[in-house]
Amino acid sequence: MKQRALRILWPAFLAAGVLEMLVFAVVDPNDLHWFGGSAIGWSSQAIYTVTFLIFWGAVATAGAMTALLWLEPDEVNQRRGAGERAG
Repeated sequence: MKQRALRILWPAFLAAGVLEMLVFAVVDPNDLHWFGGSAIGWSSQAIYTVTFLIFWGAVATAGAMTALLWLEPDEVNQRRGAGERAG
């Protein structure tokens, strides 16, 4: 389970870094506004951190869904049965 999580999170981390560079090469974090409203008013570092975590979460979720869909039905059912017996 740990290796599966790392296989998802590490590439997601790298992809989030690339997305961060691409987005902020075009967008100035000080010019960001809430949905049509006032300026966000956070420091640039806070905006970089929050957007990186959002990108990482989104890419990791996509990777986890792909890993889940990659499993064979028998493998999913076998794990469910093992968990029910243990609990």
